[in-house]
Amino acid sequence: MKQKPLAFRMRPTKIDEIIGQQHLVGEGKILHRMVKAKHLTSMILYGPPGIGKTSIATAIAGSTKTAFRKLNAVVNNKKDMEIVVEEAKMSGKVILILDEVHRLDKAKQDFLLPHLESGLITLIGATTSNPYHAINPAIRSRCQIFELKPLLPDEIELALVRAISDTEHGLGSLNVEITSEALSHIANSSGGDVRSALGAIELAALSTDANEDGIIKINLPIAEECMQNKSFVHDKNGDAHYDVLSAFQKSIRGSDVNAALHYLARLIEAGDMVSISRRLLIIAYEDIGLASPQAGPRALSAIEVAERVGFPEARIPLANIVIELCLSPKSNSAYKALDSAIQDVRSGFSGDIPDHLKDAHYKGAEKLGRGIEYKYPHNYENGWVKQQYLPDRLKNKTYFEPKHTGKFEQALAQLYEKLQKNR
Repeated sequence: MKQKPLAFRMRPTKIDEIIGQQHLVGEGKILHRMVKAKHLTSMILYGPPGIGKTSIATAIAGSTKTAFRKLNAVVNNKKDMEIVVEEAKMSGKVILILDEVHRLDKAKQDFLLPHLESGLITLIGATTSNPYHAINPAIRSRCQIFELKPLLPDEIELALVRAISDTEHGLGSLNVEITSEALSHIANSSGGDVRSALGAIELAALSTDANEDGIIKINLPIAEECMQNKSFVHDKNGDAHYDVLSAFQKSIRGSDVNAALHYLARLIEAGDMVSISRRLLIIAYEDIGLASPQAGPRALSAIEVAERVGFPEARIPLANIVIELCLSPKSNSAYKALDSAIQDVRSGFSGDIPDHLKDAHYKGAEKLGRGIEYKYPHNYENGWVKQQYLPDRLKNKTYFEPKHTGKFEQALAQLYEKLQKNR
């Protein structure tokens, strides 16, 4: 019989064996308290692949001494769920561990809901998708949501050392020795994915010949061969992608050059020129705005160069414009002013256009009072004349509140404040 993968064999069976996720399973934390009280509520475990969502669910369920069953929302059908419910009716309660919970179809959801409501079934769902985006509200409202984090390198190292020394489930019977450099490389290159790290160490152990002393020695070159291209994982359609874009923009907005370059590097490694380009243009107008009006055209110019030359050279103009945007003065006054005006319009707070501003380019307009008493600013000194432009109910309304973070907007602010006083 073929042996199961190392990552499967090393799955924790009790909550105390879980590596990482101490914000949830540490002493005194919520999941630890639930297990200690032997009282679980339905929950959804959400986080990136390979960090042990299903393993943690199994360990939590196993620690309560309550019967549990594992299903997959994609693979298993409604009939499988009916069997679990019948078992729960016989025993009084069953914990259902459900992988890919966001893929539940309507029929399965409708079947499960009353049993979740009654407490006959305690659901522990596992998903890589943001439950607030991907899971039906009816299911979500009946579950607590816990976000799991990628494991830290030292936590990955602990899992690897445990696997190497475990003679029952791990690699202990193979007499494996690993150098500190190799161990560190796998831990740091796994991207927090313990499953990937365990897969790499298993491959290294099984593909390396033992020396004359019967020891399998894993050094850095072997570790590098077995852990290729895993240090960065990026799903352009996943939640993490939008988290990176959000962090990218917020780092530029916060003038943190080093953080912005880090997130740019992640987007470049994902090869996502489209998202980079779109976000840079938005940043130039949303966050830099009137404080430095040339930021928009300069961002567009850098993007056009990047798109023309392609990767890897595209990183050069992108680095330049990201640093420039980071260190540019910031202002959101223009779009915030417009948003305020849009809000008034959507709320019905508008009013009739003053007659002297209405269209007067048709026969009979004068009889209707259209355009009469309109003052043509170009006929006056400095190209400005005092007259009302807003509807009566809004005539004293102020939308634009200029900032003084850049020379250009400072100049605009001075002129604007002068005009406001004269009005």
